[in-house]
Amino acid sequence: MLTQRLILTGNEAHDEPLIQQAAAIIHAGGLVAFPTETVYGLGADALNSEAVRRIFLAKERPAWDPLIVHVDTPEAIHRYTHDYSVLTEKLIRAFMPGPLTLVLPKREMISDVVTAGRDTVAIRIPLHPVARALIRSSGTPIAAPSANKFGRPSPTTADHVLHDLNGAIEAVLDAGQTPMGVESTILDMTTQPPTLLRPGGVPKEAIEAVIGAVRTLGDPIEEGEPLPAPGLSVRHYAPKAKVLLCAPEPAIFYGALKDALSQYAFVGALRPEGWRTPDDPRLRVFEWGKWGDWETLAQRLFRGLRALEQEQTHAIVCPLPPEEGLARALRDRLLRAAR
Repeated sequence: MLTQRLILTGNEAHDEPLIQQAAAIIHAGGLVAFPTETVYGLGADALNSEAVRRIFLAKERPAWDPLIVHVDTPEAIHRYTHDYSVLTEKLIRAFMPGPLTLVLPKREMISDVVTAGRDTVAIRIPLHPVARALIRSSGTPIAAPSANKFGRPSPTTADHVLHDLNGAIEAVLDAGQTPMGVESTILDMTTQPPTLLRPGGVPKEAIEAVIGAVRTLGDPIEEGEPLPAPGLSVRHYAPKAKVLLCAPEPAIFYGALKDALSQYAFVGALRPEGWRTPDDPRLRVFEWGKWGDWETLAQRLFRGLRALEQEQTHAIVCPLPPEEGLARALRDRLLRAAR
């Protein structure tokens, strides 16, 4: 099967037929990769169990790792879940559409394949206009994990999608680079207080400003049992090269690169702007952005890991961001990639 690349221009007259073409594939039980504000997702009809199973096959994803359901309105969230709490309503008003996913009690029409057999569903309203247009045109909620092989760095361009999934899916809607670059925040609303399962595009501090304190996930969940939400695997988001993390100090970063070059034939560096690196022909450098500009660093994180992997590096050295704001999401992705 040849994967179709449907290139969007931002011109509604040009793009609408392509979105309709992609929606017809979804409606027929096929798979379409599409951009969200976070990363590219791999979509199927969330009400069609056989279509959803194809996501797991294409990604080589274990059945115990559930998917996020994407809808286009707050009313659709209520249509597919049983939650009407005041806190949920506050979060919907404050952050949706946007990079926030809520885990809520599901209604029976959502396939158990989507939820790994659990009675809860992770659901969100994406901000990206292409994602919302595809949902509307498909006339169904769309189950969509990231459009990559399981455990790999998430895709932020259509090229990344095709590198991992070309020939395994029907089409990809190509709208260029995704604006945010890291996945949505996932908040479990079935606990008291709500539990932050995965840091992401909406910082913990912003959520707490709206609903009060939230707790964070404790010990890692053992792989093999149904997870409450995606992206919680102990090792995830990982390139083929070994990821080596260091304290976020220029001198320590430089020393970590020297150490890596003494152990590995070719080394990659996710280099913050202005930080020194050793003068060594075996070093490959990706210019990551200014340290502390977490929005830029988030957008470039997965692109950098994939670019350095393509340079045939054996190890990638990266400073570890702090546990605050959007940096918390970067820290989470890098810690999982480095396991």
